[in-house]
Amino acid sequence: MSSSVPSILRPAGRRASAADDIEYEIIGNEMQFVEIELDPGESAIAEAGSMMFKPATIRMDTVFGDGSDNTSGFFGKLAHAGRRILTGESLFMTVFTHEGPGKARVAFAAPYPGTIIPFHLADIGGTMIAQRDAFLCAAKGVSIGVHFQRKIGAGLFGGQGFIMERLEGDGWVFIHAGGAIVERDLGPGEELHVDPGCITAMAPTVEFDIVRAGSIRSMIFGGEGFFFAQLRGPGKVWLQSLPFSRLAGRMMASAAGVGAGSSSSLAGWSWGGRDGG
Repeated sequence: MSSSVPSILRPAGRRASAADDIEYEIIGNEMQFVEIELDPGESAIAEAGSMMFKPATIRMDTVFGDGSDNTSGFFGKLAHAGRRILTGESLFMTVFTHEGPGKARVAFAAPYPGTIIPFHLADIGGTMIAQRDAFLCAAKGVSIGVHFQRKIGAGLFGGQGFIMERLEGDGWVFIHAGGAIVERDLGPGEELHVDPGCITAMAPTVEFDIVRAGSIRSMIFGGEGFFFAQLRGPGKVWLQSLPFSRLAGRMMASAAGVGAGSSSSLAGWSWGGRDGG
């Protein structure tokens, strides 16, 4: 499928894996979506409400949890689905299975401006820790679980809370981040101070803690909050330039300003009308 905008194509020749060996294409710049190409019998999983389009040959089913078949029995699946609620995700996951001949594509769209990042979990040790609500879609067989912050300080003041997403398996997974993405490879013991909301994903080998944002004066008047996230290597981290919380805050502040301005204008118009009468 051709596109007039840059796309990221999956490298060929991947080894067989427990997860379905899907192919994909990421389309767009600021408002991206990913097309996943499925062979007959292959499946992709996605968050409810993220689908953009699909052909009639791809069947859509709603399941408890992530559909990875890594849990046994109804109560096991229910417990797994319940843990997903703690990460801010839906109790249900949607599975898209191609039941027709040849190849077919299903597309999933990002929920707000930013970047879709593809990861082949087998190439990065099989596990990744991501921020809540980062997961977009994946090959069936990838497990989306819960990661608890071990340090109380990081949980209380780290911006992500005690709970993050734990993505495990050996297939492709796609996460969404706001704005542009920066990838940093931290050496052993190397530290990086980050705005907590800018953390998108990190390797499980990276230690996550919090540090005070300078002096008391800096904490109060610096505009950067009271704490920074302290990331210590070894391992890779992925940072987003525009956290959704920052975008939402600006939108709410702008809306409040517009509302106040409209109220003032209406009040002036009413006052003038009464004077004129």
